[in-house]
Amino acid sequence: MDVLPYVEMSFNVIGNTLPADHGYGLYSAIAHLCPELHQQDWLSIETIKGIPDERGKIYLTEKSRLRLRLPGDRVPLVYKMAGKPLKIGNYQIRLGIPQIFMLTPAHQLRSRLTVIKGFEEPQSFLEAAKRQLHQLEIEGKISIPNNFLGQPERKTIKIKRFTVVGFSLEVGNLNEEDSIKLQCEGLGGKRRMGCGVFIPYQEEV
Repeated sequence: MDVLPYVEMSFNVIGNTLPADHGYGLYSAIAHLCPELHQQDWLSIETIKGIPDERGKIYLTEKSRLRLRLPGDRVPLVYKMAGKPLKIGNYQIRLGIPQIFMLTPAHQLRSRLTVIKGFEEPQSFLEAAKRQLHQLEIEGKISIPNNFLGQPERKTIKIKRFTVVGFSLEVGNLNEEDSIKLQCEGLGGKRRMGCGVFIPYQEEV
């Protein structure tokens, strides 16, 4: 399988706060600004990191970024977002000028939240994730990390009126080719809402 030359576009984010669970709202705002991005399978959108207040919000910092993964030839479709405001529910942010990076391989990758339709229990979810990894012809050691209680790290995302259940995932022992492929392809669904997007593990620390 030949992997398209994907890139990551990183916009600095100007604003104060966002909902901690903003994957759906962020995708909706981006699709409203750029309708041609709606339902494009090649697009992955990472949720924006900030400092959680433990009450359902995050505080944005100078390091907060909006990161999108897409084939290099689709960059012009996204570049016009530079300098534009995004309204996410009752919150508003403004995007800066993006930087563009090539994806770099890493031995271990992590997804903050992956969702696979029909699988909401840790063991069956992990088996489904292994099958998807096998279908992509990626060899690696896949696992669900534990939370601070020593239990599989279960996460949720709210999409309209529905709450979708998933888990964090780690994939280790990756060679360079498989690492790039997993960063391009991801696992599970809702990748335009921040799910199933894998980043080098050290970025999460």
